[in-house]
Amino acid sequence: MFFFIGLVIVMVMVFGGFALAGGKFGIIIKAAPFELMMIFGGSLGGFVSGNGTNIMKSAGAGIGKVMKGPHWQSQDYQDLLCLMFLIVKTIRSKGVVAIEAHIENPDESKIFQLFPKIAGDHHVVDFICDYVRMLTMNFDDPNQMEDALNADLDKHHKEEHDAQHSLQVMADGLPAVGIVAAVLGIIKTMGAIAEPVEVLGGMVGGALVGTFLGIFLGYLIVGPIAQRLDQILAEDGHFMNLVKIILVAHLQGNAPQISVELGRRACPSIHMCTFLELEETLAELPPDV
Repeated sequence: MFFFIGLVIVMVMVFGGFALAGGKFGIIIKAAPFELMMIFGGSLGGFVSGNGTNIMKSAGAGIGKVMKGPHWQSQDYQDLLCLMFLIVKTIRSKGVVAIEAHIENPDESKIFQLFPKIAGDHHVVDFICDYVRMLTMNFDDPNQMEDALNADLDKHHKEEHDAQHSLQVMADGLPAVGIVAAVLGIIKTMGAIAEPVEVLGGMVGGALVGTFLGIFLGYLIVGPIAQRLDQILAEDGHFMNLVKIILVAHLQGNAPQISVELGRRACPSIHMCTFLELEETLAELPPDV
């Protein structure tokens, strides 16, 4: 939503200001298709040649994320705390054997199915199940577990941000590509130096449209997309970080309520429920799942 609001503000302020200052859109409209072909097409070609298929797919998905906004909302963070509470509570009260059925087949697990949005995200479910499964294999040293979780999260963070970095590189290069298009326009103009001043003025104006579009696309379209994607990836990255905090706290010998409270404290501020809200929600969970 805010992406589109910002886009509208950019268009209205830039082109509205141009029009109010007495600018004529004729030259821009005439030159824009060819300049866009050179600038955006050239940048896209560079993006394709400089990145692998997986990065290109991730970049496309990243643009979708920018339009939709962060995947995880406040209720989802609360649901994750409840899910992890039920997992560590089951392990603490019934032993690791009791949790095996849930992690081996999460699609039929009563614990996971209490939280359908989380259960529908295979990345989060696999992450939880893999590390809880390691608990059942006596991988119960909190320091080793934390190191393994950090290494996994760092790898995931880097892979997620590779596409964002590529979009930022594209944004940084667009103004320079705009200059390339403008120089080509000037070359074209110099080839018609014998034409009347009115014609030459229009050709120079068309060439400068290339510089304008390169800067416009780089700093006001693609750049903000890359910046917003970086923010969304960082925010959504907090979600799986809670799993790490709660599992490590559990291995350190804390009670389920304390482990989950430590996870609550690590939630992003805008999504963090209060202690009482979490306590009330935990009290409403089924006593035996």
